[in-house]
Amino acid sequence: MAFLELHDLKTHFPVRGSGLFSSTTDVIKAVDGVTLKIEKGSILGLVGESGCGKSTLSRTVMQLQPATSGTVILDGENLTDLQRHEVRTRRLDFQMIFQDPYASLNPRMTVYSTLAEAIFQRHPNLKKDRPTLTQKVSELMATVGLDSRYMRKYPHEFSGGQRQRIAIARALAPEPKLIIADEPVSALDVSIQSQILNLLLDLRNDLGLTMIFISHDLSVVRYIADDIAVMYGGKIVEYGNGEEVFHNPKDEYTKRLLSAIPHFKATA
Repeated sequence: MAFLELHDLKTHFPVRGSGLFSSTTDVIKAVDGVTLKIEKGSILGLVGESGCGKSTLSRTVMQLQPATSGTVILDGENLTDLQRHEVRTRRLDFQMIFQDPYASLNPRMTVYSTLAEAIFQRHPNLKKDRPTLTQKVSELMATVGLDSRYMRKYPHEFSGGQRQRIAIARALAPEPKLIIADEPVSALDVSIQSQILNLLLDLRNDLGLTMIFISHDLSVVRYIADDIAVMYGGKIVEYGNGEEVFHNPKDEYTKRLLSAIPHFKATA
């Protein structure tokens, strides 16, 4: 069994008709029958244009958005069968990294407080052991390439790339098994993007993490992902090894995405 399995996953949203007294209800099929398998320690690149369902799929996997039907199986456990309090406990095993680190970090909390709060989720006993807690914060900062001397600083005192490193450290703090990175480099300068991508690759290799990397940019996904899933209209229209998808795309939508990459020509 794969580490993460999605079976015919659907997340639909009812939408009432536009008339004042309309009783008809339409349905937005944000995620519509997605089936995927992700092996432990691998990175799946999930790519598609805005509105295709990528973020809804990630929220459904995280159990932040209830699935209409289908299953999410993580490490042999069906998450869609869990009660709400069970999901909160299990959520320590899967964490998210968001697009805008400044918006996702509390501006009134120092790096120390931000990381300590995340560490407490897994190790609440450390609230009474400040020396060990400080050491863990220092180690987390070193893991993501930040100087621990700055742990008492606030988010606004860091650059965009440094803030994303803080956000990554926060995601690592509960010691998760799965990381979902939702457009984690799209708000960064190109020169900083490669640094963050290399950091994520190093973390995968060093910690054995499994990742879903979400992006609208196929060239970025190609750099980091082992396998690529292309999403369109709530469905996975193409799925396979990264290089195979790039050089031998089957779906017309994938071909259009590839043709938008400068100087790229897919094999006919």
